[in-house]
Amino acid sequence: MVGERERLTDKIVQGMARPEKGNRVTYDGGKGAVTGFGARVTAAGAKAFILRYVAAGIERRLTIGTYPTWSVAAAREEAKRLRQEVDRGRDPLAARVAEREAPTVGELCDRYLEEHAPRKRTGNEDEATIRRIVGPELGRRKVADVTFADIDRLHRRVTRERGAYMANRALALISKMFSLAIRWEMRSDNPARGVERNPEERRYRYLCSDELRRLFEALAAHSSQPAANAVRLLLLTGARRGEVLNAIWEQFDLETGIWTKPSSHTKQKREHRVPLSAPARQLLVEMQESAGPRSRQPSRYLFPARRGDGPMVDIKSSWAAICRAAGLQGVRVHDLRHTYASVLANAGLSLQVIGALLGHTHPGTTARYAHLFDDPLRAATDRAGAIVTGNGGDKPAAEVIEINRR
Repeated sequence: MVGERERLTDKIVQGMARPEKGNRVTYDGGKGAVTGFGARVTAAGAKAFILRYVAAGIERRLTIGTYPTWSVAAAREEAKRLRQEVDRGRDPLAARVAEREAPTVGELCDRYLEEHAPRKRTGNEDEATIRRIVGPELGRRKVADVTFADIDRLHRRVTRERGAYMANRALALISKMFSLAIRWEMRSDNPARGVERNPEERRYRYLCSDELRRLFEALAAHSSQPAANAVRLLLLTGARRGEVLNAIWEQFDLETGIWTKPSSHTKQKREHRVPLSAPARQLLVEMQESAGPRSRQPSRYLFPARRGDGPMVDIKSSWAAICRAAGLQGVRVHDLRHTYASVLANAGLSLQVIGALLGHTHPGTTARYAHLFDDPLRAATDRAGAIVTGNGGDKPAAEVIEINRR
């Protein structure tokens, strides 16, 4: 054993004999020796360099690296650096353990989905974004190691591959997750802060009468009638996709024709009671009858998943097939909500009524549909003009004044 009488060399380490059991440590010695630095050999013949030190009254033994991957000279220099940390009052082994046990982004995702996502109406969408984008890209990284550049690079890549809108939604989700990571004491800052979002142009697509006819024909022929019924209910109620897919039968009073959406399912985070039209009630009655007798214990969800006890997560593939069959271009599921609003506007209903049916809490949100009143207003002004000129109605309500046509 060399002990303190001889300086460790590669030759000495190479010639270290393995013990019959356990391990044996040969410490550095001689001029320039590093206190606590040594080489360890196990009964299996594995060799490594170690540093023994005391921190907070506790003896530690830290493995620097294996031999011959590490040379004696390189290991000694690392031992010197670690010894300096110890002299400054730090514990290198504790720091290494903390780093190894530090939470990963994958663990942050799991906690987000368990504790936060259930409170959101978009919880299912968040889960899909995590599974497709966040997890594969960042899941194995330590939460504390993710940088602004990582998030910015991910945002730009998703923009190229999936579009500006999806990239912005993913960025918003990541930003929220790291805000929670601060609250959960996983790190002290949010690396997503300051990442520039893509500009988004709000567009509103409305289906005309011919498109609606083709849509209903495609729905009747679609292979998955549960998905087709989800589309029908979206169009007949103007509800959001999450409200429909997560709806349960207990929310509906088919006798009075009322759908009571719980606060957990609505964007405004409060209960929303909305009357159902006769076609919507008829659709629900038919769906309920097709679900079978109560003795068979059908799902509590209107649109149950094919596997498990939860609801249908998405209708993206069905919607794409339906649009192809109907010859619809550039129509999103959310455009069904816009179409419902346009039908109400063309029927002459006020923005206040439209906002109440859609569940808007702010008048400004409903104001986006103000331009839809052009046709009803044009009809009204044409009617007024006809009355004024004497060309409308059997009996004018007031004396008619002839307009100089020049």
